[in-house]
Amino acid sequence: MNRFEQAIVDCMIPTATLLEQTTKPLHRAILLNFWRHVHLEGAGDYDRILAADMTTENPVYRVTWGANPAVIEGKDAVRAFYTSVGEAVLWHSDDRLSVADWGVCDEITFHQLANGGDLQALGYRVDHPDRLYHVHSRQAFIWPYDERARLLGEHLYEDKTSLRIEEVDLAEAITPARVRAIHREQLAKLEAQRGPRFWILDRS
Repeated sequence: MNRFEQAIVDCMIPTATLLEQTTKPLHRAILLNFWRHVHLEGAGDYDRILAADMTTENPVYRVTWGANPAVIEGKDAVRAFYTSVGEAVLWHSDDRLSVADWGVCDEITFHQLANGGDLQALGYRVDHPDRLYHVHSRQAFIWPYDERARLLGEHLYEDKTSLRIEEVDLAEAITPARVRAIHREQLAKLEAQRGPRFWILDRS
């Protein structure tokens, strides 16, 4: 397992740590929804993210990646957004994570591993379309949730002053298929540990 694969395996450790310190049922349900969401997204299972027990009827995403900030509203538009980035190798690290009644805030380092041509299409300045690059920057992920611990949307703000782009040896490349497999494995472990429908807020 190379360093990029290991980073993807480890990306939800801060969420697990915060969950162990959290007692309020709403906050725990929000964190578990967040945890499940990340693995479902990484696995490419977007329909389960957008199911009524995970996401509200009209989610709104505000995304400031690359050169083209966007507001994405409604489940059909969100599904199309996920599909458009579905073949990218993405992960996050270095969390500063908190949870409150309104949702989750996580300042992270957001990472992307991609060839130069794909990055150029997103507006990144790289020299060689046929080489592999590691792109990373500090970002604020602000995810509001409703009173049932369902996602209302995602607000993703990039600190462009922290953007770094590094060429990577092709020997370290990992495929989107491998990323999906890692997230499926991690989700299966989570489900085995916490049982069916572990992300649902128990109102009893």
